[in-house]
Amino acid sequence: MIKINLLPVRASKKKETAIQQIVIAGVAFVVIALVVTSMYVFKRIQVATAKENITLANNKINELKAKIGKIEEIKNLKEQVKKKLDVLISLRKNKTGPAQRLATLSDLTPEQLWLTNYSEAGQDVKISGVASNEDLIALFMKSLENSTDFMAVELIVSEQTVVAETKFKKFDITMKLESAALPVDAVKK
Repeated sequence: MIKINLLPVRASKKKETAIQQIVIAGVAFVVIALVVTSMYVFKRIQVATAKENITLANNKINELKAKIGKIEEIKNLKEQVKKKLDVLISLRKNKTGPAQRLATLSDLTPEQLWLTNYSEAGQDVKISGVASNEDLIALFMKSLENSTDFMAVELIVSEQTVVAETKFKKFDITMKLESAALPVDAVKK
């Protein structure tokens, strides 16, 4: 009978199996290392891209804040211009105010009638003066009543006074201003 010694074959198979396992383990380790490294690099690229996007977004926000600041500045300028235009409209509306009324008053004042006081309080006007006679006062009152600037003319006091040994009639007249509003188109021009 022939005897076969199988020990060296088993030992060589064990060595072969051990080498295969070491190679497989090494290959698995290398594959895992490559996968982990590639995932790490991929995540680093994602983080860098996210940081770049954040920087771009912050720059865009700063640009928009600058534009908002300019818009706020324009709104403030617009408000200032609107206030100035309102003042101009008010001045145009009142352009025919006191100066025009005084010019009208000067034109309506007859000879030998002198005005000593003129005052306005809102719509109320008070005039004081002296005249050589009552007829001039009556004529002056009718002229005031017929004017486009005054209405409700009323004589408050008419009394005799002496100035430089000459007799005059001292008078006080009250009246209201005619409230003729300007058309909107005239105010805007």
